[in-house]
Amino acid sequence: MTQIIDGKYVSQQILEKLAQAVCTEDKKPSLTVIIVGEDPASKIYVNLKKKKAAQLGFDSNVIEMPENTTQEQLLSAIENLNNDVSVNAVLVQLPLPEHINTNEVLEKISPIKDVDCFHPYNAGQIASGKKPYVYPCTPFGIMTLLDKYNISVEGKKAVVIGRSNIVGRPCAQMLLNRNATVTICHSKTENLAEYTKQADILVCAAGCKNLVTADMVKDGVVVIDVGMNRTDDGKLCGDVDFENVKEKASFITPVPGGVGPMTICSLMKNTYELFKLQNVDKI
Repeated sequence: MTQIIDGKYVSQQILEKLAQAVCTEDKKPSLTVIIVGEDPASKIYVNLKKKKAAQLGFDSNVIEMPENTTQEQLLSAIENLNNDVSVNAVLVQLPLPEHINTNEVLEKISPIKDVDCFHPYNAGQIASGKKPYVYPCTPFGIMTLLDKYNISVEGKKAVVIGRSNIVGRPCAQMLLNRNATVTICHSKTENLAEYTKQADILVCAAGCKNLVTADMVKDGVVVIDVGMNRTDDGKLCGDVDFENVKEKASFITPVPGGVGPMTICSLMKNTYELFKLQNVDKI
């Protein structure tokens, strides 16, 4: 019997506890998001983050900068936030306009305020098997779901499809740090099914609808679908042919309602964690 992994429910349970914890603090955790330009999807995401933070009792601020913002202006804004002790967490909404060097921008954020875990220091800590200040939001959400459903990682064959710095690479490293045997597949991988059929745990983060079909997985596989795609009639779907693959899986995340809610949940947990780290001697 396949069990559907309910990310919406798990995230709600975590956020309720987080809101209770925030109520006990003498001051509010603070999250600041910078958005550059007028990308509609980015604006939706930023508003969701601001709304969720406010619901939890955080101080939530958005800095909106025009499309023609220069590299220097953006770096200066980040530097001001780095030096502002009232700001605990800093997030620069991606993607940035093409004329801005994204890597340079992400490297400018102080590692102890890097709520997305994109700074090379935090990424390097994960890659070397050490603890970063916080973990990247989506991979952290994935690992939380595995733990909540008592899905063992140690000794399992884990296959990650996708090698982005946001999901694929850090997720693979976190699974490896938990003693899984990890394979990373990507757009240049030949005979993808050869690898997916071996997976005990399959993480799909390629951004390609119906990439994984039922004939590509073995019975009992745990499927974590990170994909965010649209069907022909506009409905949200993942990278996995959910209806058919779920007949073979032991556990599977739906889209929507699986990994998505856990990503914003992890962002909120990270904000609180950074707040605690920065106030360790003051609480």
